[in-house]
Amino acid sequence: MQVLYPHCAGLDVHKESVTACVRSTVGNTVKREVRTFDTTTKGLLVLADWLTSEQCTHVAMEATGVYWKPVWHILGDGDFELVLANARHVKNVPGRKTDVNDATWLADLLAHGLIRGSFVPDAETQVLRSLLRTRKQLVREKSSHVQRLQKTLEDANIKLDSEISDIIGPTGRRMIEALIAGETDPAKLAALAHPRIKAPPEQLREALHGRVMTHHRFLLRLHLQQIDALDVVVSDIDREVNARMEPFRTATELLTTIPGISELSAQMIAAEIGTDMGRFPTAAHLISWAGLCPKNDESAGKRRSTRMRKGAPWLKTTLVQCGWAAVRKKGGYLQAQFHRIRSRRGPKKAICAIAASILTAIYHMLKDGTCYHDLGHDHFNQRAKAAQTKRLVARLHNLGYAVQITPLPA
Repeated sequence: MQVLYPHCAGLDVHKESVTACVRSTVGNTVKREVRTFDTTTKGLLVLADWLTSEQCTHVAMEATGVYWKPVWHILGDGDFELVLANARHVKNVPGRKTDVNDATWLADLLAHGLIRGSFVPDAETQVLRSLLRTRKQLVREKSSHVQRLQKTLEDANIKLDSEISDIIGPTGRRMIEALIAGETDPAKLAALAHPRIKAPPEQLREALHGRVMTHHRFLLRLHLQQIDALDVVVSDIDREVNARMEPFRTATELLTTIPGISELSAQMIAAEIGTDMGRFPTAAHLISWAGLCPKNDESAGKRRSTRMRKGAPWLKTTLVQCGWAAVRKKGGYLQAQFHRIRSRRGPKKAICAIAASILTAIYHMLKDGTCYHDLGHDHFNQRAKAAQTKRLVARLHNLGYAVQITPLPA
């Protein structure tokens, strides 16, 4: 097999150490040298100097949790071509598992060009990605505290969530704060409701008639404090994100023209895939990287599974949420596609197909710099007008009707 990189290295990265194997090819002779370094900054700088002294041009490492990131950042300052390998693609031979063997195996694969590099965005995109992922985790944590707040109210037999949709909105918050302060009269609590609340006053009074004890008030106060603290942190992250959005401003403005994509969703998508689509040869490669396509699982001519492959979970969940919002827009292509697929495959597969269509549009919009163009709700009927007509006529024949087709004048 042809050697593409005569001087290369493979790294087996762990939390506290990294094992490096330098593979050098001179003529028909292959020389390998293995050393182990600490993952401290000093140890990684020593590793970089050693790789430079060995004239390494390419370095490969596995994507091991977050431990590969410091190694990538320090070696990225050198003159190396870094390759981040998916651990599933470079599995070593079972039963021969050591750090030295792993590093040697990576070096051998890299020398022959058998490692397909994973997508690693630029530094600005990585910073934005880290901020927005943290924001999403904090929003999920806030939702957990809201659920615990609701659970505490249910334990006190306060049925507030049955009458108002948002228990931490202005009305719900005033009522909860009054409960914390010691108010137990349902009439006084119901009087705190906003005039636009749809629930009748008598139902509100009945829902607010409970048995609130001291520990309930303590828990309600605790959860409200946590929710307020998380709101402050999320606001701080939003300000930091806005300060770093300038390189992504044009891309996010383009993405918000797609139905279902808000400004925050556009920021999330830009942070996950970046703005340069040159990394992905086609839209299908991007969809495969995101995990929005069926995995390959075929044997003896039989496809054993059509489940979606594992991919980018942060991007996939955002696109699915955008898909649910997009299919609510009446008269659009995405809604028509959703109903067309749902009738045959069910809503879950249909919404994943919508997410894949949105990502396809995103790929071409970012690549070509164009705005979103909706094909319309009648796109599928116009595309196969003859087949649609034949199907409807056959259906009427099956119901016992004779039909004669007469085209309308233009």
